[in-house]
Amino acid sequence: MNNINSLPLVIGLGELLWDCFEDERRPGGAPANVAFQANQLGCRGTVVTRVGQDELGNELLEFLKQQGLSVDHVQVDESFPTGTVTVQYSDANDPQYTIHEQVAWDHLEFNEDLSALMQQSQAVCFGTLAQREPASREAIHQCLAATTENCLVVYDVNLRQDYYERSWMESSLAAAKMVKLNQDEVDKLSEILGLSIDSPRQFADQIQKDYQLDAICITRGAEGCLIYSDGQEYDIPGSPVEVVDAVGAGDAFTAALISRRLLGWDWRQAALFANRVGGLVASQAGAMPVLKQEFEQLSQEIQNSL
Repeated sequence: MNNINSLPLVIGLGELLWDCFEDERRPGGAPANVAFQANQLGCRGTVVTRVGQDELGNELLEFLKQQGLSVDHVQVDESFPTGTVTVQYSDANDPQYTIHEQVAWDHLEFNEDLSALMQQSQAVCFGTLAQREPASREAIHQCLAATTENCLVVYDVNLRQDYYERSWMESSLAAAKMVKLNQDEVDKLSEILGLSIDSPRQFADQIQKDYQLDAICITRGAEGCLIYSDGQEYDIPGSPVEVVDAVGAGDAFTAALISRRLLGWDWRQAALFANRVGGLVASQAGAMPVLKQEFEQLSQEIQNSL
């Protein structure tokens, strides 16, 4: 059995919150989802975030501990409440989010503890939403600046509502080594950056050149994903599943891609696995279903098939 401290340290940097559905609430937040899934995928997933000093915050901390994740780097805020998001569905594949403002994760603080943690990390995944307030935006970029040259810094663009600005996004692209986004976000980011593009390949080539990125991943839901790295294009087909709940499926994909790249898998293997992991999570309820055994079996299947 692996010593937990020998496992690759994968940090989800940003929001941790409650996804509030019509009849229940479930833990969520894209970076937290990535850390949770990375922990199930054979890494040491760690959430760096902030919750309120309230019942909802205590429940999130208890949930993470029950799932074997450290809460040592989850800050507790005395002034702002734990984050919540109202999730509504008109279509299982397309959840609609109302993200409530002035919550604890908007006020993340950089400190020596986080600086030391970042220097130990093998991968850090962050997004755009948690940068909506100046305090958390500055803390996130201080964290990214504290990582080592060998750390895989992943910017999961993940646009929500109108919580994005060009300057944040350009700083995020410049700080990253890999960018993951969906086709809608390709279109939106191209518009924001003033790019004139005719194809995913042209988009990828342009932003890799402009921001010195190692890889671009464009997800396409059931149609799989496209990956661009080292001048190569990898067109990876999807695996159809019956979608129960799409919340968190993209984050599971990201965690799977990160975990397998850290284990030395090539892009094609890693992306095939990530597609399957994302589909498996979409076939379950909630952003953080417990699927450790299923992931292990899936990993073995992919390795045996190639």
